[in-house]
Amino acid sequence: SALIFVLKEAQGIFGYLPKEVQLHIADKLGVSPSKVYGVVSFYSYFSTNPIGEYKISVCLGTVCFVKGSDKVMEFEKQLGIKAGETTEDLKFTLEGLRCVGACGLAPVVVVNGKVYGQATTDDVSKILDNYRNLELSC
Repeated sequence: SALIFVLKEAQGIFGYLPKEVQLHIADKLGVSPSKVYGVVSFYSYFSTNPIGEYKISVCLGTVCFVKGSDKVMEFEKQLGIKAGETTEDLKFTLEGLRCVGACGLAPVVVVNGKVYGQATTDDVSKILDNYRNLELSC
């Protein structure tokens, strides 16, 4: 039962769970590496790849898709990455989700917990510019 807690703490420290960290945790907890990897790969909370400073999630659930979320995946083109990837500068991670539970706002984009409803392709540049400008103002 300590495994999930330790994995959560490790991901908080490293930002993700690389193979070396998983092996170290397995050794220290006395569990098999396959058990650790099984938990990491089962729960979507855990990541084996670096996560960007801004995590962009595009809902691809039925209602969002019908209302155009596939077009909102314009993020891929503008960031030069595919869903499930992170930009080289570790600023943005893009993911497609099955449902965020906000169907009344479809299509929905979520960036670090902030919800953007009724998103359009025009909003993609605005959203990215907003987060890029945050970097400049700091």
